[in-house]
Amino acid sequence: MALDIKICGLKTDAAMEAALAGGASHVGFIFFPKSPRYIEPAEAGRLRQAARGKALAVVVTVDASDAFLDEIVGKMQPDMLQLHGSETPGRVAELKARYGLPVMKALSVSAAADLERIKPFVGIADRFLFDAKPPKGSELPGGNGVAFDWHILAGLDAGVDYMLSGGLNAANIGDALRLASPPGIDISSGVESAPGVKDPALIEQFFRAVRAARDDRAA
Repeated sequence: MALDIKICGLKTDAAMEAALAGGASHVGFIFFPKSPRYIEPAEAGRLRQAARGKALAVVVTVDASDAFLDEIVGKMQPDMLQLHGSETPGRVAELKARYGLPVMKALSVSAAADLERIKPFVGIADRFLFDAKPPKGSELPGGNGVAFDWHILAGLDAGVDYMLSGGLNAANIGDALRLASPPGIDISSGVESAPGVKDPALIEQFFRAVRAARDDRAA
């Protein structure tokens, strides 16, 4: 089974080149002003050109207004929206209709019971992203570099399409793939030398670790 890999929070040509060279299926751009990974829509539109025909460009927002989303979509022409806030199923459906784009709904989880929160979104969101709950005091809904117990994903219905996020890095991706067998993975802080600073060498190292983990499983 193909494994989707999303490198999120891209801001530089070097990081984009490393993501595409490694084989990323998705590249993410964050439009949350409080995040160190925030990027202006016009700059994201410039960067995403390199991904055309190679990877899907994903807009990541947190309870964004229609006006802001109009600007982002107009300047970037993304392939997908990722909603990382408290958006309701109704809001997801509204934005799918407004832009004609698939939507990935992010949900913060820490226990098996949290997975019940996907039910109202089934049939509306095109995909889910499961991220760890933010540490106390964090203003960021994601990109905090913390993981959750991947064992809880074993209880998911096999038909649920999702990406696993939260605290992934080259050192633990093998365990994550072995324990959860996710259809997709999403990494941001795990390939950074400082908050918001993507390191091409760490991106390359992460892809090597993914390949090694998959080779081990195949063997």
